[in-house]
Amino acid sequence: MNRIKDHFKKTTAMRDLKKYMVCALGAFLCFQASAAEEKTDEEREAFFKGWEYEVNAGLNIGGSSPIPLPAEIRKINSFDPRLNLQLGGNATKWFTPDKKWGVSVGLRFETKGMQTKATVKNYGMEIYDDGKKLKGRWTGRVQTKYHTQQLAIPILAMLRVHRRTTINLGPYVAWAFQNDFNGFVSEGYLREGDPTGDKYVFEGDSRATYDFGDELRHFQWGMQGGVSWMAYKHLSVNANLVFGCNNIFKSSFKTISFNMYPIYLNVGFGYKF
Repeated sequence: MNRIKDHFKKTTAMRDLKKYMVCALGAFLCFQASAAEEKTDEEREAFFKGWEYEVNAGLNIGGSSPIPLPAEIRKINSFDPRLNLQLGGNATKWFTPDKKWGVSVGLRFETKGMQTKATVKNYGMEIYDDGKKLKGRWTGRVQTKYHTQQLAIPILAMLRVHRRTTINLGPYVAWAFQNDFNGFVSEGYLREGDPTGDKYVFEGDSRATYDFGDELRHFQWGMQGGVSWMAYKHLSVNANLVFGCNNIFKSSFKTISFNMYPIYLNVGFGYKF
């Protein structure tokens, strides 16, 4: 039953994403059309002449991490970046005839996620064991799965450093339509409340689950910087580093005592019109 509910939630989220993406792209095109209608033929030609459009796709490689790693995390046993896809487009307005300086506004749908296994000590945790909720400090193994689907809008300054190479830098804002952060603990013990509280031991195949998905933020923002290289007349190769500037968890969530920031490298291709 839970799998059916999760599938329904994901299907509904994807349907909502498509609706919002269509509306946003439609609004952008209407803005361009209305701006052009107010100009003369010469002005209209000059207006559109300075614009460049691109559709792109790629992969996000990375994860969400505290900076630096806190003392509670003693060892990262494994890390799986998962398959995180990105699809979007952008419009760039060049302000010089040689297209050296410009500003780009984009719209992209993307997934971000990771799966980790770690050994921790006195790690803030809230687990469910046989229907009972226990909250305190966990020492032992932790397996975590993080996944989010977002609609992001980057606003970037563009600088062409070579006829085929352009670098970009600027902020982005994002809205998460779906958030998951869950996993389980094993081979260790929980001290309820604080490190001196009652001890609950999990040995062998015994494990307890946790789910912090409802504690994740929907709104995120950060910085993006990267480079684009024109391999052919219309085909570009892109690489961008995206660094989130706010904690992925809500400020009211105190179980995990440190902030976690999304850090991803996006690599992919684009088609310029």
